[in-house]
Amino acid sequence: MATAANPTRDDFEALLNEQLGDADDGGFEGRVVKGTVTAIENGMAMIDVGLKSEGRVDLREFMRNEDEHGLEVGSEVEVYVDRVENADGEAMLSRDRARREAAWDRLENEFGEGKRVEGRIFGRVKGGFTVDLDGAVAFLPGSQVDIRPVRDVTPLMDQPQPFQILKMDRRRGNIVVSRRAVLEETRAEQRSELISDLAEGQVVDGVVKNITDYGAFVDLGGIDGLLHVTDMSYKRVNHPSEVIEIGQTVTVQIIRINAETQRISLGMKQLESDPWDGVAAKYPVGMKLTGQVTNITEYGAFVEVEPGIEGLVHVSEMSWTKKNVHPGKIVSTSQEVEVMVLEVDSEKRRISLGLKQAQRNPWEEFAEAHPIGSEVEGEVKNATEFGLFIGLPGDVDGMVHMSDIAWGISGEDALALHRKGEEVKAIVLDVDIDKERISLGMKQLEKGAPTEAAAGGSLRRGETVTVTVLEVRDGGLEVQVGEDGATGFIKRSDLGRDRDEQRPDRFQAGQKIDAMVTGFDRSKKPTFSIKAYQIAEEKQAVQQYGSADSGASLGDILGEALKKQD
Repeated sequence: MATAANPTRDDFEALLNEQLGDADDGGFEGRVVKGTVTAIENGMAMIDVGLKSEGRVDLREFMRNEDEHGLEVGSEVEVYVDRVENADGEAMLSRDRARREAAWDRLENEFGEGKRVEGRIFGRVKGGFTVDLDGAVAFLPGSQVDIRPVRDVTPLMDQPQPFQILKMDRRRGNIVVSRRAVLEETRAEQRSELISDLAEGQVVDGVVKNITDYGAFVDLGGIDGLLHVTDMSYKRVNHPSEVIEIGQTVTVQIIRINAETQRISLGMKQLESDPWDGVAAKYPVGMKLTGQVTNITEYGAFVEVEPGIEGLVHVSEMSWTKKNVHPGKIVSTSQEVEVMVLEVDSEKRRISLGLKQAQRNPWEEFAEAHPIGSEVEGEVKNATEFGLFIGLPGDVDGMVHMSDIAWGISGEDALALHRKGEEVKAIVLDVDIDKERISLGMKQLEKGAPTEAAAGGSLRRGETVTVTVLEVRDGGLEVQVGEDGATGFIKRSDLGRDRDEQRPDRFQAGQKIDAMVTGFDRSKKPTFSIKAYQIAEEKQAVQQYGSADSGASLGDILGEALKKQD
């Protein structure tokens, strides 16, 4: 039974709660309270917070950046009560925890209002750094240190600087901050202020900070502008490094300012005189001039006629004779060429040039040097189903139609007489400069080519004549009537009735043979046939000496006919 002299545990607890405060108010534990320094000894401060016993706090917890603690007996300080009483009967107090709790309260308010906070980077951890926010420790990711990657963070260590709280969780004790967000916001404010002082068309000086393939970034005093490669010069610039270099001070004109994106476009060529002014009068159509090839594409080549002015030579205007050829096989970069102005469009800044027009038309030159009827010599470049193409002087081609290759044989047989790469001679029959065509004839060069009188007057269809072999060919025989008569051809199939007799190699040049005139080609050149002559002779012999039905053999009949003929 409890008495005043012997209180129970419950009575003691009630008296303690009455002295320290109601437990419903949270008590002392886990709270920040004010206390008074009662003594300083052995590196510890004795602090009375109103409990039955004092607590000890290390003096280092009161020091900031190695400064003196500044405490003396009687000083009032705020501390955090971990426990009212430990095993030694002393209160367990912490200045660091008090500062941390106070810092969290302040940081939560500032985070809610979106304010910046001040802190110091004091340590390095995996993935980033630790920041002291006046008692609370925050994490600074490496990507949030600066706008650009920072190789050495040493100059930033232990320096008071602003941070932006990205997120915080008091229950877990996590705070994430960013220095980059503060820099970007400050930079945006500075950019807005700087842009407000700039205007389109304004001429300013800047320093080249960086060079890329498409241009250069120029620092205009805290704000960057893009100088595109096409705005560096009126002449062709393959790479910005050909015109400027990093660290160089350049004078530029502000071309455009985008208020939304805060992007500034700069130009250098706008400060120069425009070479296209008066270009139509300077380069009239038909004018010949010399330029340098600056670029080659599949559709043509660009030729610079003066700095800043380029014209296009279309692939169709590059050569008179080379068709469907890549421009790179006709001209090369940096080559000096002579061109002719074909068209000028000042508004679109385009000049059409011609390379072939600066040279004489090769068909005109050929027509002057080789009039109709003159003899030419060249190589068979190609054989088609309708004729032969012959390479001629001046890098032009002439065509021999199949009907003008040889006398007395079909065009197909005449084509078979020649092969690619063979050197041949021909006569110029016609030159069409506009259509770029040259017609040639080869049979017109053959000896004894028939005339209208010779073909129609001295020879008759079905007439038997004696001819002399002029030439033995695979397709037959080239023959001539008499000494200086008309020449003609005996096809292979007309060399005899039997297949064994239809071999040209059984004849030789100079040999005389009998043949029958079987007709005339469109040039009135006669055609002959030994086979037709043999059939006619056999028929005549049968009629004269009897038939095979009378008992006489065909050999007897022919033998008798030959004796009669002798």
